[in-house]
Amino acid sequence: MSVVTAIVVAFDSAHALPGCLDALRQAGVPAIVVDNASEDGSAEVARAHGAEVIANARNEGFGRANNIGARAAGGEFLLVVNPDVVLEPGAVAALLDAARRYPEAGFFAPRIVEPSGRVFFQPRSLLAPYLANPRGALVLPEGDACVPFASGACFLIRRALFLRLGGFDENIFLFYEDDDLCRRVAEASPALVYVPDAVVRHGRGRSSASKPGRIFRTRWHQAWSRAYVSRKYRLPNPAPGMAALNALKALAACLVLRRSLVERYGGSAAGALAFLAGRSALAREGLEEAP
Repeated sequence: MSVVTAIVVAFDSAHALPGCLDALRQAGVPAIVVDNASEDGSAEVARAHGAEVIANARNEGFGRANNIGARAAGGEFLLVVNPDVVLEPGAVAALLDAARRYPEAGFFAPRIVEPSGRVFFQPRSLLAPYLANPRGALVLPEGDACVPFASGACFLIRRALFLRLGGFDENIFLFYEDDDLCRRVAEASPALVYVPDAVVRHGRGRSSASKPGRIFRTRWHQAWSRAYVSRKYRLPNPAPGMAALNALKALAACLVLRRSLVERYGGSAAGALAFLAGRSALAREGLEEAP
């Protein structure tokens, strides 16, 4: 059994999976692709590239699908990887080496390089108001460093820790589940370590193919999830302000006939209003179990 298993959640990701899975295979890492009821043949593409596939009958969302994969995985470590992430040679070895050097740590984040060449590094978080970097100025560590938060696009975590914490919060369908997990890891004592020698390439936003209505849906969940995690950690409720501001922006976009902006701002306003009305993200997606 491999010491590490990769979990890749796919949703209409057939275009991105080959590069992701080929890099994992070259690194000797077995992959479990959890397919969220894709309509583009993602499951078939994943099998053709050597991955084990768990085919969900419906879209379970990012966090819930990762939890399904984690429960099915073996090995000491989980490597959570977005479909639009390609690991460079040596990335997995660098993460595992860091895990050996820092046995007290539980979570290991690679250096994520975007298509523009910009390195993504999380300099602030909604869930860390104590971080004195309100503008999000990017200052990269020169070597391994403890961090309070890291991106969910790609990370290595001890499987026992992930399962002990309950994995990703299953009330969240999409967005802020990585911030929430990082905060719970930090509160459970193990350190989170940034490992710049582990380099991955991130397509950023290429995980799922574009479809009509997808922008509205993603913005709905982004607004709802922000309000949810704010309440969870007793932070000020952003929903009233988000609802009002984005409703005004959507109205302005209507007046100038900018359909894409209507969808974007309308989705944000609708997600915030849904939270204020007590509606859950799972209910919106038909995932809430009947009482």
